[in-house]
Amino acid sequence: MKNIGFIGLGAMGGPMARNLVMGGNSVKGYDKDSTLVKKHGSIGGIAVNSSAEAASEVDFLFTMLPTHNIVEDALFGENGAIDSLSENCILIDMSTIHPIRSDEIRKKLADRKIKMIDSPIGRTSKEAAEGKSLLMVGAVKSDIAILRPLFELLGDTIIDCGGPGTGARMKIVNNYMTTVLNVLSGETLTLSTALGIDIDTCLSVLNQTPAGKGHLSTTYPAKVLKGDLSPAFMIDLAFKDLKIGNSISEELNLPLSLGKEATKAYIKAQEEGRGQQDWTAIFTSLLNQTKT
Repeated sequence: MKNIGFIGLGAMGGPMARNLVMGGNSVKGYDKDSTLVKKHGSIGGIAVNSSAEAASEVDFLFTMLPTHNIVEDALFGENGAIDSLSENCILIDMSTIHPIRSDEIRKKLADRKIKMIDSPIGRTSKEAAEGKSLLMVGAVKSDIAILRPLFELLGDTIIDCGGPGTGARMKIVNNYMTTVLNVLSGETLTLSTALGIDIDTCLSVLNQTPAGKGHLSTTYPAKVLKGDLSPAFMIDLAFKDLKIGNSISEELNLPLSLGKEATKAYIKAQEEGRGQQDWTAIFTSLLNQTKT
């Protein structure tokens, strides 16, 4: 049994704290919402009244909070955890926050000789409740080994992202893609509906092509990530089709913007002489632009 503190008992943190309790640990839970604290107490956790209390005499302190300002306040504000944390305690921040702010928090804790691991999670509150989250861990390998028994109560996929700070960075990369894809998915179905295509028919087709399967699991590993830019589908042809889609959206006055924005990347790639290369060479083009 480990003595654990958990700050942030909301939709994600509450189920995670419960799973730690169900794993046979003593878990002190705190949240600014007193009803969540009471709920934590009702499932066998220890209800406390402040971050400082949650951090007192624990081996590990977890934080799962909405923003870096709230994390900092929980740690360094009035009745903050820093007043109670021992040098032997490891802090595990599972919040999704700006990676640079996460680095700053780690440094402030290091000045007090307290270790911090960044380990934001992937998937939803459903998986959090089931103990099937994906953990993106930023830590040295020895600390991951120490935390693994607890991590395994929280998730079924634990990924070492490559050292302190990399977990926070990986989470932002993941969420950048998924939030933009959310808009693209909505735009695509809007275009399909406007053209009179049945939604189920549309999904049946898209889910069997890179559109639905995803480029990162289909075209990219097969081409650009292997250093092969010979065209399976060339940029010039992809751009031609994109322009048709954009033209239709304008004619039908549809509120679609990502296709128009994507034309900039294709035009730049063509200007670089990549028109006859595989369409995944868009990645090479973008990467080269970051070096100039």
